[in-house]
Amino acid sequence: MLALMRFLIGLILVALLVWHFWPEPEPMAVEDTFIGDQVKVLKKAEGFEQSHLDAVKAQQDRMEKQLDPTQDD
Repeated sequence: MLALMRFLIGLILVALLVWHFWPEPEPMAVEDTFIGDQVKVLKKAEGFEQSHLDAVKAQQDRMEKQLDPTQDD
């Protein structure tokens, strides 16, 4: 009976050590999960939004330059 308890305690200790030192798997990229398609669409929309904001800013700069030709950039 004592030998069985020693064996079980040793087995538990070995299992805990293996669990502690086992490397964690790398997290999956979001695009590879079940919501990957929605994330791709969202990133495309963010790119469109940024290009739109850049175009609006450029248009605003051109308009300000037309109103005040002495303004330097």
